[in-house]
Amino acid sequence: MMPGGQGWFAGRNLAVSQVTTKYFLWVDDDFEFTEKTKIEDLVEVMESTPELDVVGGSVSGNQFYFSIAYEEGDGVTGGCLHRKSNSKFHSLPNNPHCYLVNGVVNFFLARTDAVQRVGFDPKLKRVAHSEFFMDGFGQLMVASCGHVSINHQHRQTNGKYEAFRHPGKGDERSKTQL
Repeated sequence: MMPGGQGWFAGRNLAVSQVTTKYFLWVDDDFEFTEKTKIEDLVEVMESTPELDVVGGSVSGNQFYFSIAYEEGDGVTGGCLHRKSNSKFHSLPNNPHCYLVNGVVNFFLARTDAVQRVGFDPKLKRVAHSEFFMDGFGQLMVASCGHVSINHQHRQTNGKYEAFRHPGKGDERSKTQL
């Protein structure tokens, strides 16, 4: 058991370190499986494309994926990564309904060894989903497949939960200071 206050990414590293299977499925705690949550289809995509490391699905019928572009620095300053939402590359040769991307939503099947190699930055406590894929840029091959879907549970409005679920600007600012 981890002590409290270690952050989501430290917890993710611990969770992934315990996985003993070839793949693992990552979902948020408020996702609901449906008849369209065909994990076997994600496995089939991974098996037909051995170089693929992560394959994501859609949430409530919406695909959330992004691409990353690297802009070279000028020699004095460092380069810059640009995240572009809903930007994809080409379809997978054996799976025309799946597209190469650089990052996906928190509903994905991943090769355990690939995610363990990249890891999750434990300094990032709460606001850091895209950062995992940025850390894996050039190391992870990622795809998004819209035909496999999971639902997002609807909750009653609860101020305490909402404050936790949607971190404030302070969390964003602390991330940029690392």
